[in-house]
Amino acid sequence: MNSNTRKAELAANLERVRARITRAAAGLPAEPELIVVTKFFPASDVALLHDLGVRDVGENRDQEAAAKAAELAGRGLRWHFIGQLQTNKAKSVVRYADLIHSVDRPQLVRALGKAMAAEQERRQAAGLEPRAALGCLIQVDLDESDLPPAAGTAARGGARPGEIRELATALQETEGLTPAGLMAVAPLGADPARAFGRLAEFAQLLRQEHPGADMISAGMSQDLEAAVAAGATHLRVGSDVLGPRPAVR
Repeated sequence: MNSNTRKAELAANLERVRARITRAAAGLPAEPELIVVTKFFPASDVALLHDLGVRDVGENRDQEAAAKAAELAGRGLRWHFIGQLQTNKAKSVVRYADLIHSVDRPQLVRALGKAMAAEQERRQAAGLEPRAALGCLIQVDLDESDLPPAAGTAARGGARPGEIRELATALQETEGLTPAGLMAVAPLGADPARAFGRLAEFAQLLRQEHPGADMISAGMSQDLEAAVAAGATHLRVGSDVLGPRPAVR
């Protein structure tokens, strides 16, 4: 497919998704921001999305995200790391990510804090401007079952609701990091409206202690309407914009 054909396809898909968001947000004070999840798609697609007005893109694999961010540097894109993050990838991720949506344990907070300190030192030594504080969303596990995942399925991941306050405090107290809000994925087989309603309640409690932590990252292609109704500020949509995911190499 040539670039003009692909651009037209992406433009049509974006228009449909944005129309869904507008309908879902009718009567609300503001529409949530769209993050286009570009994992497994080439940097050329991200460049076309930029031409179509997209500024927020999501990735969940560090190696892929780092390469795309380097190739597309200078375009004013905001990179959202949305996948489960290993502590040994923190040093790489802080070089390009504007926001991390998957903070779920104290060890990761400590790793990100150390990585941010090292990144600031690297920039100072290179005569570069220091990077802005790294916004971190706490990923919340909304599964209400105490049972382990069924055979053949994977847990969505995230901290338990009772751990949110501890993680937010750790983020606030770590230089270079700031609590930005909450992120969640609706549990498999669960009612997304109920799940996102619980997330909104947790977000309200978080804002009482951390007023700046006002992001709610929720909703994907299949359940964005439920997320908007529950007060999501950011939606993570991939396949409905980019099409079927290509085979992983």
